[in-house]
Amino acid sequence: MVMKLDKVVPFGRSLDEYIKMFNLSSEDLQQRILGVGDGPASFNAEGTAKGYNITSIDPIYQFAGAEIKQRFDAVVDNIIEQIIATPNNWVWSYHNNPQELKASRIKTLGTFLQDYQLGKQEDRYQAQELPNLDFADQSYDLALCSHFLFLYSAQCDRDFHVAAIQEMLRVSQEVRIFPLLTLMQETSPYLDFVMDKFSNLGYFVAIVKVPYELQPGANKMLVVKHN
Repeated sequence: MVMKLDKVVPFGRSLDEYIKMFNLSSEDLQQRILGVGDGPASFNAEGTAKGYNITSIDPIYQFAGAEIKQRFDAVVDNIIEQIIATPNNWVWSYHNNPQELKASRIKTLGTFLQDYQLGKQEDRYQAQELPNLDFADQSYDLALCSHFLFLYSAQCDRDFHVAAIQEMLRVSQEVRIFPLLTLMQETSPYLDFVMDKFSNLGYFVAIVKVPYELQPGANKMLVVKHN
């Protein structure tokens, strides 16, 4: 697994953001959850502290916590400057302004780093990546894919999206993907094809509006699950 940390923007989201991004109910949170591409999210750390059963996978977990923090520190100010320079590209409802967003990302990273070493020892953070996962069939009830599929449509082609979703459905009963927009803030060109493909394969497929929106229109998730 070859990955260059200098190509990564290691921004993570909190447990509360995951709950809103993926419309997670209290029942959902009692299930066996797989977080796909979690990066330095505090979802696992906060969830584990509440007794939830969460495994996070991301190729970034091959790096030490200090390396991830160093990369975060190197890019965070530039990212926030870009956000400030494009005011029409952001919705300030969850976070009130760019400074609050930065503070949230710093806090999230800190919570992640405090848990990272223990979490790796407990196999809660595993350096794995789609479309080939090292888990038995149906190891999880719910797979959550945050800010990867669809968002990186220019970098990952349609076949990759199909293979990735098929693999998540192999290891889990239900898949939720957020957001459905690309980095250019347009609906992914693969969305309709993916929905038709998995619907024709006999899965339940739906787009669900969620109570989280940082980019205009990025307030929906895709749900695909076994019937």
